[in-house]
Amino acid sequence: MNKERRNRISDIMERLDAIQTELEEIRDEEQEAFDNMPESIQGSERGENMETGIDTMSECIDSLLDVVGQLEEVSEA
Repeated sequence: MNKERRNRISDIMERLDAIQTELEEIRDEEQEAFDNMPESIQGSERGENMETGIDTMSECIDSLLDVVGQLEEVSEA
């Protein structure tokens, strides 16, 4: 792979890292909001939807980490 393409991949990795960081912040804010809710609301449909969203964001973050790792391998080849 030539330098130009490696640089483009590096730029993509940086943007993905920024997206990952932003998702982590949103997930953490949502988790904090959930944790501060009364237990009766946590067990409600609203609380369950929040938990699902938190779990989904965590999975997205993990996926982004995997993508960045794979891009690192590609750019080093």
